[in-house]
Amino acid sequence: MENEGRGLHMKVLESLGPAITAGVHPAGTVLRTDELEHRFEVSRTVVREAVRVLESMRLVESRRRVGVTVCPPEQWNVFDPYVIRWRLAGADRPRQLRSLTALRSAIEPAAAALAAVSATPTQCAALTEHALGMVSTSRGRQLAAYLVHDIAFHRVILAASGNEMFARLGDVVAEVLTGRTHHHVMFPDPDPTAVTLHVRLAEAIREGDAAGAERLTRGITVGAMAELDVLAPQFETGADRF
Repeated sequence: MENEGRGLHMKVLESLGPAITAGVHPAGTVLRTDELEHRFEVSRTVVREAVRVLESMRLVESRRRVGVTVCPPEQWNVFDPYVIRWRLAGADRPRQLRSLTALRSAIEPAAAALAAVSATPTQCAALTEHALGMVSTSRGRQLAAYLVHDIAFHRVILAASGNEMFARLGDVVAEVLTGRTHHHVMFPDPDPTAVTLHVRLAEAIREGDAAGAERLTRGITVGAMAELDVLAPQFETGADRF
């Protein structure tokens, strides 16, 4: 029964979350509990659990005698993996990918430089393993397999930096990489230059070359942004709305 309840509340969550982040329910919209019960054919307990999760993401807030009110985008927890996933699934995907890639460009080079100083032998071995995994899956339209190694590679770097704030961004980077793959914002086979840069980055970290690791990581993020110009052109100019 517990699993059944979780399945029901996820059903509500995965319908309301994307609808809110896509603007179907704009800021200030009131979602009444009884209406949600009727729409999704679930109990009040299930609706409340889904709403509780949305509140933790700051997408909504509950007000006594009012109902569940949708919060403005500037209040959302934009680092929450679900929020990232839902926004990447919407029409604003090009803008979101640029925003998240800019974040990576600011954080990952610094993390790689720190990793070159503090990575353990085990972490260095993991980086080499996943870099070689990326090489072996970079041809023949194996993007799903490539993604596994790509995510693991970047998680190791963030963790190996020794900075707990950087390490916590592992889920953010994972959602960005997953979103690019699932929404076809990747070439059928990854860019050979990017693959080579990952191999060289693993070598630089293993050799303790902080400056080289930072430079190579910057090259990876610059390349990722260049791919977006081709595969996810931005339809609007100007700064991100949020």
